[in-house]
Amino acid sequence: MYTSIENFLSDWKTECASSEKLYANLTDASLNQTAWEHGRELGRLSWHLALSTVEMLNHAGLNVQGPDEDSPAPTSASIILETLKQVNAASIPELKKWTDNMLPEEIPMYGMKWKRGFVLTVLIHHHIHHRGQMTVLMRQAGLKVPGMHGPSRDEWIAWGKEPLA
Repeated sequence: MYTSIENFLSDWKTECASSEKLYANLTDASLNQTAWEHGRELGRLSWHLALSTVEMLNHAGLNVQGPDEDSPAPTSASIILETLKQVNAASIPELKKWTDNMLPEEIPMYGMKWKRGFVLTVLIHHHIHHRGQMTVLMRQAGLKVPGMHGPSRDEWIAWGKEPLA
């Protein structure tokens, strides 16, 4: 659980950049990729991160501007990327309204009481979780996957190195 806004914002900016780097490799054609008949399409999953960031932070009492949580997923990868960038940028000034002293305070979240610092942890974990799902769908769609917390196989090859087994 986060106990420092400054520490969170440092991590958040890194994770937002990682998400944006991943989204930059999406194509319009890839947005329909699914892993199975009941799974979310890659487009819906990528759209979900933009929507849920707005929803979660606003539910926690902030005022992040962005699409409503029931907004339909666009069919354009570039619109999804631009929306994610806008939401990520809009989140930062709102998050700066919280102070370190506020992070241990409990707030109502989804029928439970969460500490604000825990909200921040969940937000980051949520991005990482769905990016992992997206990379699998992107591979299935034949897209290159950039490294998030280290180089990807594609990056090793681009560097002329032997990818790790």
